[in-house]
Amino acid sequence: MDVLLDILKFTIPALVVFFTVFFFLRAWSRNEDKRRKHEFNMHIKDDVLPVRLQAYERIILFLERIAPESILLRMDRKGMTAAQLKTELQNTIRHEYEHNLSQQTWISAEAWQSVQLARNQILKIVSDSASELKENASGASLGKLVLEKVMEMKTPPSQAAINYLKKEVNDLFLS
Repeated sequence: MDVLLDILKFTIPALVVFFTVFFFLRAWSRNEDKRRKHEFNMHIKDDVLPVRLQAYERIILFLERIAPESILLRMDRKGMTAAQLKTELQNTIRHEYEHNLSQQTWISAEAWQSVQLARNQILKIVSDSASELKENASGASLGKLVLEKVMEMKTPPSQAAINYLKKEVNDLFLS
């Protein structure tokens, strides 16, 4: 019995010390992991933020380029029929869109949806305007009708998407 008491005298304090050290080391290890992850995330943010901002810039440039008032100014409509201009506008918008598809990697899903919505609305405006004209109408008359429809809108599709993107970029810096 005395031997058992002697063993317990040494074993119990040793176990208390062991478990105390064990729990302190486990807590320290978890905190150290969190600190390292946070530090790693900060370095990633420093590297990713410029790329994300560049993506937002490119998408805004895309939206500016496909805005009807912009794209119609860049296109040479002389001698084009409304059908030819419609096809040319649609092809240009699709080409610009395809050129910027990879930017969706760097912007939010909601921002990308606003970009797609703007593109689809612009394509619809062009298509609807062309369908309202006579078969042999000139490209200039299509351009005029498209611009009139855009002017009637409270916020043109491209501008609505640009506003959303600008708000999101602002939120990047506030968070």
